[in-house]
Amino acid sequence: MEYVILGIVLGVLAIAGAGWLFFLRPRGGHRGGRGATVPTPRPPAPAQERAPAAGEEQAGAAPETPATATATIDIERPPPSAGRLVRLRARLARSQTGIGSALLSLLSRDRLDDETWDEIEEVLITADVGVAPSRVMVDDLRTKVKVLGTRGATEVRDLLRTELLTQLNPDLDRSLRTDPHGGNPAVVLMVGVNGTGKTTTCGKLARNLIGDGHTVLLGAADTFRAAAADQLQTWGQRVGAETVRADREGADPASVAFEAVTKGIADKVDAVLVDTAGRLHTKTGLMDELGKVKRVIEKRTTVDEVLLVLDATTGQNGLRQARVFAEVVDVTGIVLTKLDGTAKGGIVIAVQRELGVPVKLVGLGEGPDDLAPFDPAAFVDAILG
Repeated sequence: MEYVILGIVLGVLAIAGAGWLFFLRPRGGHRGGRGATVPTPRPPAPAQERAPAAGEEQAGAAPETPATATATIDIERPPPSAGRLVRLRARLARSQTGIGSALLSLLSRDRLDDETWDEIEEVLITADVGVAPSRVMVDDLRTKVKVLGTRGATEVRDLLRTELLTQLNPDLDRSLRTDPHGGNPAVVLMVGVNGTGKTTTCGKLARNLIGDGHTVLLGAADTFRAAAADQLQTWGQRVGAETVRADREGADPASVAFEAVTKGIADKVDAVLVDTAGRLHTKTGLMDELGKVKRVIEKRTTVDEVLLVLDATTGQNGLRQARVFAEVVDVTGIVLTKLDGTAKGGIVIAVQRELGVPVKLVGLGEGPDDLAPFDPAAFVDAILG
């Protein structure tokens, strides 16, 4: 009898324990592959009750869940790029007027002796104009000062403005070849070393072009960093530009670029912007790979622009990078980023003189519309204040 009672008690306890385990078990989750816990999405907040609309079934309609809901991104309409550098001139002037004020002060002295001219040359070299261009500018200024004779403030300012504009070579063609031709889109290849802001520049350029009325497709040929493709795709989604990307990290960048151009041709877009992986200019293998990307694209159509993105804050080191890239691919234009973050705006003169290609775009901040077409006159006016 005692054993029977003991058995009944143990049975009741077992049933109660099982019940507690049932109610205390984790809800809505399951064990995924490799032991990872896959959390269940939080259910949506209940919608307010309303009367069914005409033709709408009142019963039997399954409520929308997070699994079936699609996230939407509001497509922005960027402003046109024309005149943007003029609008951003105050930002540029904050970093560059030190050069202009120093030069104006020196040139306004009553007596310009050899020591003063050495100081002028030193200011130019410090501003990253480069040794050879600085000497050319000093020689030109000395000759003009002798011809001018007396110099008032206005004459000195005009003299310096003319010389700076001459060194910037305002007659260079700074237009971007982004119009379709022969039934094919224009292709822009973005190249440069790590950390110069290539992917961001590619996204901002897409905004510029769409703001100017172009249709754009993006190619995420930086397959070494998944974050780069994600970043580029986000830029594209904001302005309604589709992005072609690899389905796995480490894929062949040339094949991604080829696929992007092929799709651009099929979709009849105006321009295809191809972002490439950052690479050290000293790494021969990576530089050869960049040449391969360009050659593969040219099997379908021409590469209209090869834009070399340089960080303006790196100064003369950027020139060494530029030389190597120019040897591997035919660089058609320079993009100088972070120009508002350095007082060494003379790098514009130096890099143009070194490569013989124009600075076409400048980055003047972290905002989405802070990439501007380079305007030599607006740049000089910012320097002189």
